[in-house]
Amino acid sequence: MSEHPIPAYPVDPINRVKRRHDRGFYDHQTVHKLLDAAALAHVAYVIDGQPFCTPTLFWREGQYLYWHGSTASRMLRNLSEGEPACLTVTHLDSLVLARSGFNHSADYTSVMVFGTARLVEDPQEKLRALTMMVDRLFPDRTATLRPSTTQEIKATAVIVMEIERASAKVRAKGIADDEEDYDLPIYAERLPVHTVLGAPEPCVRLAEGVARPETLSPYRTGRALEGALSEAYQAAYAGKVGS
Repeated sequence: MSEHPIPAYPVDPINRVKRRHDRGFYDHQTVHKLLDAAALAHVAYVIDGQPFCTPTLFWREGQYLYWHGSTASRMLRNLSEGEPACLTVTHLDSLVLARSGFNHSADYTSVMVFGTARLVEDPQEKLRALTMMVDRLFPDRTATLRPSTTQEIKATAVIVMEIERASAKVRAKGIADDEEDYDLPIYAERLPVHTVLGAPEPCVRLAEGVARPETLSPYRTGRALEGALSEAYQAAYAGKVGS
């Protein structure tokens, strides 16, 4: 037995992958890697017995997740005392056409994170979080911007959730037909799916002489979005708690 076990989230009936256990991962490295390669998540919660699921930008700091929204949001108005929530991220890698409808599938990586979400009410913690909301995507950018006004800060709520449980699920099998189906005269293929960055489109009203900063170098034309987000995250949190 290893003297240094791989750090992992606890597994119980809440986060255990029920179907295809071989596709389930609970270690910090896999879970965090999938989270850091994404910018958009869906947060699910229940208010007065009614389920809701909200898309939102988010970011990770160590074993904590942050996201933001308008203070007028129905969800955010219900988080002052803390509410159970589930945050989900999915990366679609391919569409799989098999020789039967049952075996049509998709290759993907996904992660589900469970915890108790609460509003960030400490002013200093909120200001720091609002800085990282931008700098997590674009390292050191906040320092170059017009400072946020008091009203802008007041109008924005920040939520934090400690990761209590998490599970990643990976399907990377491609075409997987029943053995007896491979000889059938039916076309099958795997369609890779990539989200790539297009060419930057500078604002048409840029002041004269303003150049694209070097800190945006992770976002290069034709690069996979996941790679750019991961590089930006590492740069933003190099040597910090989020790494």
